[in-house]
Amino acid sequence: MFLNVESAKMVLSAYSVVCKPLCKEFGLSQTAFDILMFLGNNPKYKTAGEIVEVRRIKANLVSVNVDRLVNEGYLIRKPIEGDRRKTELVCTEKSQRIITRGREVQKAFFEKMFENIDDETRKAMNTASEIIRNNLKKISVEEDKK
Repeated sequence: MFLNVESAKMVLSAYSVVCKPLCKEFGLSQTAFDILMFLGNNPKYKTAGEIVEVRRIKANLVSVNVDRLVNEGYLIRKPIEGDRRKTELVCTEKSQRIITRGREVQKAFFEKMFENIDDETRKAMNTASEIIRNNLKKISVEEDKK
């Protein structure tokens, strides 16, 4: 079966190894790097709570790393109009170099991961992934109704 825990662990482990030199270069923890990349690659998500919810990173780790990223000038906190308890996290110009380099690392990682897989197989995998995502959405909606 394509989807299993060991495969997911292998992908995450290999990705961490590939990102480690970039994290060292910029003096960032893997979590801080992941937060910047998540915000840079997913502009619809803007709050620390969304990072916790979507990325499943522990709230205290997100909090500590967001504070550090703000203090070092990679992020700014912007009040969300109408909700004084929440703040939007905005990537600064300083973070753009890391995000750009991170995207290059991500692209190279995925190219290597899918090396030696022909176009027909890639297309089938993409189709299967889309079907699985839709099925998972349906499962979530059905379970929430219970």
